[in-house]
Amino acid sequence: MKIGVFSVLFAQRPFDEALDYIKEAGCEAVEIGTGGYPGNAHCDLDPLVKDKNAQQAFIDAVQSRGLEISALSCHGNPLHPDKQHARADDKTFRQTVELAQAIGVENVITFSGCPGDSPDAKYPNWVTCPWPPDYLDLLDWQWKEVATPYWSDAAQFAKNHGVRVAIELHPGFLAYHTESFRRLREIGGETIGVNFDPSHLFWQGMDPLVCIRDLKDAIFHVHMKDTWLDQPNIRVNGVLDTKPYTDEIHRSWIFRTVGYGHGQEFWRHLVSELRMAGYDGVLSIEHEDSLMSTNEGFTSAVKFLKDVVISEQPGAPWWV
Repeated sequence: MKIGVFSVLFAQRPFDEALDYIKEAGCEAVEIGTGGYPGNAHCDLDPLVKDKNAQQAFIDAVQSRGLEISALSCHGNPLHPDKQHARADDKTFRQTVELAQAIGVENVITFSGCPGDSPDAKYPNWVTCPWPPDYLDLLDWQWKEVATPYWSDAAQFAKNHGVRVAIELHPGFLAYHTESFRRLREIGGETIGVNFDPSHLFWQGMDPLVCIRDLKDAIFHVHMKDTWLDQPNIRVNGVLDTKPYTDEIHRSWIFRTVGYGHGQEFWRHLVSELRMAGYDGVLSIEHEDSLMSTNEGFTSAVKFLKDVVISEQPGAPWWV
């Protein structure tokens, strides 16, 4: 396995400078944002999709430093009830797929999306419980009337371009846990897989190790981000928490750099489970730790993961 990073972490730096820093820190791969919620600081899609010379310069900037591109990421909401928003995110997704094909990148990462509560809605509406019964009626409408037609077409588009779509399972969107992902895959087929990010699973009460065994080869890409579960706050208010991420002392959970929510033993097990599931790709660091600076969190994660991956290097048994 290789250690990489989601480059939006260094959006304030020029691309070349960010790549130099990523390489010097010990990474071997980079995941690049092309738009959507993470933005596109290092990847302006319009000229890149159309210009082969610009594409080659883009690839050369990465490969000349001994790095590889693990994925292009356009986390957006193409099911958004605001039609302008939805069209913009869909355009970004399709351009990202086209660029991925052109430069030989296998994975495009995004969200499943979340519709509103009707064709006239203004805001997304994420259903989290089955009662009152209106909620299940709404959820059924969202899946059948919005998600199914969109993802049937979008997945075929990606398949036609030889690109895999890695859906990040994220609360707030239709596919947020294993079961809802399975429903999305029934719509889009095996072109649809998972960007496996354990940080979103921890606070939902899921066990990422068990999820890996269930998802197996549907795991296309992996984010490395931890979550700290504040048990005293959870015992008072549960895990559904809308307080700002910066209100750390009062929240039920916060995102942390790997190793600061769960110890090395857990992450060694996670790497082992990924290997047994057949995953030998990139472990892409995503830093959203509000208690650490960007540089502190990133360099800490690289060092931590190097120790984990080294300790889990596969090899023949001693008796072979």
